[in-house]
Amino acid sequence: MNWEELKQAALGCKKCRLCETRKTVVFGEGSPSARVMFIGEGPGKTEDETGRPFVGRAGELLTRIVENGMGLTRQDVYIANVVKCRPTVDQKGFKDRPPDPEETAACSPYLMRQIQLIAPEAIVTLGNPSTRFLLQTSTGITKLRGKWADYNGIPVMPTYHPSYVLRNGGEKSPLRRDVWEDIKMVMNRLGIPVRSPGT
Repeated sequence: MNWEELKQAALGCKKCRLCETRKTVVFGEGSPSARVMFIGEGPGKTEDETGRPFVGRAGELLTRIVENGMGLTRQDVYIANVVKCRPTVDQKGFKDRPPDPEETAACSPYLMRQIQLIAPEAIVTLGNPSTRFLLQTSTGITKLRGKWADYNGIPVMPTYHPSYVLRNGGEKSPLRRDVWEDIKMVMNRLGIPVRSPGT
């Protein structure tokens, strides 16, 4: 399945119950030939409304990491999620939740094919759900972050999800510094000059 076929399949997907509550499918965004790929857990409210990944408050922080920290644009990288539709606690959609195993199993083939087609030089997993899924582990993000792992021969750097950083001190959070240290390791591996004290 090529890129366009994959996108069309995802946009029309009805493989799990998230299709009943979604407004839009959030396929992903960025360059299909990106050197680095960022993977989160699933779309939130703003993403569900716009069809774009990481555009809410967490997305603003990720954009600053990419643009101010790495010196790249969102179009230079690829940003996706484990699931393409917003998981919510109830039908009204007031509160987000992590995707459940059934939703992840139904949707993850889209992500795995995206990774195959993009063939990035590095993947950054954002938070527990994407890290645990990609690395097939039950170990938590606090133990895994900042250490290189592997997914089918692609180096993976787990780090905190931007929303977790925002909930735990935001701009002044020490977690923000941890994320920046993890991103610097990715930059060093890819030969991207580290030119800024952070995001």
